Amino acid sequence: MSTGYTLQSLADHLGVALRGDPLCRIHRLNTLQDAGEGELAFLASSAYSRYLSSTGASAVIVNERHADNFDGNVLLAANPYVAYARLSALFDRHYQITPGVHASAVIAASAQVASSACIAAHVVIEEGVVIGDHVHVGAGTFIGRDAMVGDHSYLHANVTLYHGVSLGRNVIVHSGAVIGSDGFGFASEAGSWLKIHQLGAVEIGDNVEIGANTTIDRGALGNTVIGNGVIIDNLVQIAHNVRVGDNSALAGCSAISGSTRIGKNCVLAGGAGLVGHIELCDGVTVTGRTMITKSITEPGVYSSGTPFADSARWKKNAIRFGQLDSIAKRLSSLEKGKQDKE
Repeated sequence: MSTGYTLQSLADHLGVALRGDPLCRIHRLNTLQDAGEGELAFLASSAYSRYLSSTGASAVIVNERHADNFDGNVLLAANPYVAYARLSALFDRHYQITPGVHASAVIAASAQVASSACIAAHVVIEEGVVIGDHVHVGAGTFIGRDAMVGDHSYLHANVTLYHGVSLGRNVIVHSGAVIGSDGFGFASEAGSWLKIHQLGAVEIGDNVEIGANTTIDRGALGNTVIGNGVIIDNLVQIAHNVRVGDNSALAGCSAISGSTRIGKNCVLAGGAGLVGHIELCDGVTVTGRTMITKSITEPGVYSSGTPFADSARWKKNAIRFGQLDSIAKRLSSLEKGKQDKE
């Protein structure tokens, strides 16, 4: 087991107050329900405060409101969940890299790879690629010609970066992600499809995380652009020439059609869909499975669809939904008849 950290060193790292034994050693993080000796837990929601009396944790991160409800060692943080998030980086050894190039990697002569980078087995790096300082390129990853990967970025195994793709600093890309594939561009000609070659690229900003099996298409002419601080979940589809503003979040299975623009600090919940050539202003939240079919100019929360119900009731409601047009016409006719009589 690792020697861990003293509670005082963790308090200093967070810049928070400590109540209890500063020499208490913490080896890992855990939940209130499951934590034991040598572990640090946190209370992020009052719904879990009942576990404070029974947790086996050596220390707990709490805010002032709950500080007196735990008799043991306490780190006092205004936002315990944020404090936990910051400490998680200290206990995650996975992202620590060892510089070097595996013997099986294939690297073009014109590629520039920083000496502090780690290039794992069976990586292919084509001509003109630039790999920054302290970058990790996971096993089986392909990086196309003239692509750029910024300092301290981490590409997991089997990531694909097409030609001309640019990643900023501190970018994390999970396995199976494909960045820079052709956008879905075709012209109809005499009953057949003529491919429109995609001449743009993809620009990824700093501090971005891209989930497993997500696809981000290259632009048709200009670039597809993902801003700084954007977080993208697994299985997200981003089409050609989309622009996503800084610090927006796209949850799993959401899909954005071509040339749509998403503002800053927006949230797309799971399964949300956006048609092409629309704009979302800053501060828009789209709830799960919602389809957005026109631009949104006011910040807020937007939803579509119908809530679930038991199958029998849902089927009746679905039939009635199809009858709304005829009901509206009948109601209009009745109201007109009433007005004529008056």
